[in-house]
Amino acid sequence: MLVDFSTLSDQSRVWIYQSDKAFTEEQVGQLEKDLSTFLTSWTAHGAALKAGFEVKYKRFIIIALDQSEATASGCSIDSQVRFIQAMQENLGVDLLDKMNVTYYQNDRIHYKNLIDFKKMAKDGAVGKKTIVFNNLVTNLEEYKNHWEVPAIESWHSRFLRK
Repeated sequence: MLVDFSTLSDQSRVWIYQSDKAFTEEQVGQLEKDLSTFLTSWTAHGAALKAGFEVKYKRFIIIALDQSEATASGCSIDSQVRFIQAMQENLGVDLLDKMNVTYYQNDRIHYKNLIDFKKMAKDGAVGKKTIVFNNLVTNLEEYKNHWEVPAIESWHSRFLRK
């Protein structure tokens, strides 16, 4: 059951998929249409799942699920992953590679593989105050308050120069 993302409780479970390149306006429109269709019929063991989404910065797909009425099962999570895989193929982007980092630099969002980000951190090209996207957040409260954070406050801090 699709609901407005902003109406979901802060305890709602969150999945974040980051794209290796920015979506075009046309792709955002298609994503919103396809996400609406998918979430409208998303179920777990026959029970409708109360979920919403947002496409943020033309780069991220955020899906949130209010588990107070029905929780995601292995099968429903698998169906979400299959949906995201289909979106990857349709849009020609990578949404499932977790070994990449997205961050702000010079008022722009950048995307690097983890090896390059580690090298940039070692070289001082990114630092403690660099704003990174912590895609490991697990619920809406964390998403709202700890998703866009200085690198020193995220798992990214392990790569920073001491």
